[in-house]
Amino acid sequence: MKSKTETYDINGVQIRQRTLTKPYQNRDLLQYSRENRQKYNLAEIVFWKQVHRGKFHGIDFTRQYVIGNYIADFYVRKLGLLVEIDGGYHAGRKEYDARRDEYMRSLGIEIFRVSDYDVLHHTILVMRELERFIVGRFGEGAACGAACETTPPFGHPS
Repeated sequence: MKSKTETYDINGVQIRQRTLTKPYQNRDLLQYSRENRQKYNLAEIVFWKQVHRGKFHGIDFTRQYVIGNYIADFYVRKLGLLVEIDGGYHAGRKEYDARRDEYMRSLGIEIFRVSDYDVLHHTILVMRELERFIVGRFGEGAACGAACETTPPFGHPS
């Protein structure tokens, strides 16, 4: 992992950028991920409107990014941060999601997981929780604690 000297600022806290080695990308999924960028669900649209073009503290999010044999909903390369918006379809995929999370963590990728319900009904809280998560994981001098929870402490159980 290479370190960058550039930083983001979230509420006065400097956020360290880092660049992970570019992960393997399953070429068979690349075209599929490009097609998926045109097929949003409503929660992804709402989230994307909050983060695209650097609207969220200047951080560059990518949609439908292929990592290994998986497609991330949103990925921040300069942080090694994956954002997953879980909908009802995740209910029967707990083992798949656990394997996927384990793979991502083995690459040094941090995972912020939120329900589609929360994105749709508590957007402001989700964005504040994402700020807190990023500060807790990547902020200068950050020590993980409650700020590093991977699931926001509110909303609807999916």
